[in-house]
Amino acid sequence: MKVILRKDFDQLGKIGEIVEVKDGYALNFLLPRNIAYAALKGNIRALEEEKKQMSKKQAKELDDAKVFSSELEKVSVTIPVKVGEEDKIFGTVTSQMISDALKEKGYDVDKRKIEIPEAIKALGIYSVNVKLHSDVISVVKTWVVRD
Repeated sequence: MKVILRKDFDQLGKIGEIVEVKDGYALNFLLPRNIAYAALKGNIRALEEEKKQMSKKQAKELDDAKVFSSELEKVSVTIPVKVGEEDKIFGTVTSQMISDALKEKGYDVDKRKIEIPEAIKALGIYSVNVKLHSDVISVVKTWVVRD
């Protein structure tokens, strides 16, 4: 059965591609989950309209991410931690701790979007990446200080 993909699907392809799949896979998985349409003329026209709307939505999300990124670049967060001998901290600074510090400053960032390049196990100043969009990455300066 030929189907048109409505969404990017890793196993099959990108949005708008026409792919050949087994009937059961299409009828029981792809069609009920709105991942694909049956490849009919009317559905091809509907998909073109959906593509236009999706591109507008993605452009707006990209613009919003760029604006938010410029605001985040100006922010630095302070993480107070307990330390032992030679200023080594107990455990590590996690993305959850950074997310909570950003929330205190008024920026709601999901912890899964925060990327810590290497484990933070000592006091100091670190640069942490925040992936706001697939094309927009912001850098937040993080101060790890003694509690």
